Amino acid sequence: MALAGLLPVELLRLILWLAILGAIFLPLERLFAQRRQPIWRRQVLVDLFYFFFNGLILSGLLAIPAALLALLVKSLLPDAFLQTVAALPLPMRLIAALVIGDLGAYWGHRWTHEIPLLWRFHAVHHSAPEIDWLVNTRAHPVDLVFTRFCGLVPLFALGLAQPTPGGDLPAILAAVIGTGWGFFIHANLRFRFGWLERLISTPAFHHWHHTNDAMRDRNYAALLPAIDRMFGTLHLPPAWPVEYGIDAAMPDSAGGQLLAPFRPTRPLEGEARLPQAVHADIDRK
Repeated sequence: MALAGLLPVELLRLILWLAILGAIFLPLERLFAQRRQPIWRRQVLVDLFYFFFNGLILSGLLAIPAALLALLVKSLLPDAFLQTVAALPLPMRLIAALVIGDLGAYWGHRWTHEIPLLWRFHAVHHSAPEIDWLVNTRAHPVDLVFTRFCGLVPLFALGLAQPTPGGDLPAILAAVIGTGWGFFIHANLRFRFGWLERLISTPAFHHWHHTNDAMRDRNYAALLPAIDRMFGTLHLPPAWPVEYGIDAAMPDSAGGQLLAPFRPTRPLEGEARLPQAVHADIDRK
């Protein structure tokens, strides 16, 4: 009964969030589009489904593993350490949460490209042939849970998320900022930001991650390109990608996409590749 009562509230929250995002990005993409494409592009309804579906189930799917992780960390880390971190000013903890969380998510994201089993789920996100702000929500729940959990692990391990009143505030704020920024970097906007692109992720930075060639194995960070530079995966030329998506067939329907990773008889592009060979090939180009 409690869950049934929460459903209308969550639906209303998502509708309001969608209205706010649409009011921001729809006019911007009409005025400053990097690539001309209709608002009601192909599969936009599929991406709307993911917006509501993932919005409704993600917190529930993450709740149990996050709670177990919190209890494990609390049993392993000294109370004095957790109290010291909790006593730091909120802005300091928020900045640390953004950096550390992005670092963890970077590796989670990179593994979804380098580990064939994880790529089967992540390929759903990359299958979008056209990119705009709403593609941010196009993701298999398994893929979302994995990458979000990778971002949470170092936050709990360093006491930046704690199972105490207010102890998880930096992690919550970092998640809200990261989610909002995710819509921006997927947006169909031609803006370039000069030297700022080396400091903060932009549409140009992330669009190269969606290109339909080997360069998709670059630009894994959600917020900080410096992380990609640190690990040798930064790619940010003056040009824009020519083509998005993947070569392998992906079902058009949301239901088919959710089931696709579980069908071993339908291999998805990139499953057999060796990450080291791919990165070496990129570096030679």
